[in-house]
Amino acid sequence: MISEKKFNKEVDLIIANGIREDIGDGDHSSLACIPYDAIGKAKLLVKEDGIISGIEFAKRVFDYIDPGLKLELLVEDGSEVKYGDICFYVTGNSQSILKSERLVLNAMQRMSAISTKTKKFVDLLAGTKTKILDTRKTTLGIRALEKWAVKIGGGENHRFALYDMIMLKDNHIDFCGGITKAIQQTKEYLLDNRLNLKIIVEARNLEEIEEILQSEGVYRILIDNFNYEDTKKAVTLIGDKCLTESSGGISLDTVKKYAACGVDFISSGAITHSVYNMDLSLKAI
Repeated sequence: MISEKKFNKEVDLIIANGIREDIGDGDHSSLACIPYDAIGKAKLLVKEDGIISGIEFAKRVFDYIDPGLKLELLVEDGSEVKYGDICFYVTGNSQSILKSERLVLNAMQRMSAISTKTKKFVDLLAGTKTKILDTRKTTLGIRALEKWAVKIGGGENHRFALYDMIMLKDNHIDFCGGITKAIQQTKEYLLDNRLNLKIIVEARNLEEIEEILQSEGVYRILIDNFNYEDTKKAVTLIGDKCLTESSGGISLDTVKKYAACGVDFISSGAITHSVYNMDLSLKAI
């Protein structure tokens, strides 16, 4: 996984780009009718039950826009909230609050939806050894926020991007000319370039799992699009030789059955790519 320093840099880039995109050469609506020195107060109002997420991000946005804005936090990230709850109050320059509003809401609504869905997976996996993982199937430009939201919801992050873990999937294997060749060339590449990256290899059937197990140095095997019976067989085959991960259309309806097969991880793109934003509002008071 990427370092905390690099992750924070990604978040800073999201804030800077969000402000560039939304404010441009000025919030002319506010500039037109709100005095530059007006002081106001607003509340973050919850309009839908779920897991709140993005409060720490909101703090960073407000501070970026105007360090003089003051927050009174009533809940923290990961808290269960219900319709009518207030998450925080923000007080300070009215123009600054208005400039922050849309970026804060867009991020928090998306993040809260992801955290809420992640928590549903986590609750279903309670009592098993299986952890839920996200994927790279994220919204362009805000991956750091979506993966942050997964963590807030109790899930685990898969690799952040192409650069922080090796993942040999079907296309890599087919383009390279086979599983064993792909693994060997990967190990040579890592050695030649002095890189210390974990290797995950995708398997499409039990025969491919048997071939993967003939090579040393594989961190995790991705058991992709297997049915329950073959997943159990795969877990037995792999034993303690490396970690296991199931993936491929796994939903809230099926996740518990896959966990019962004994896999270490289940990855789900739906955690990030198939959610409806949680309804939140920033209201002047």
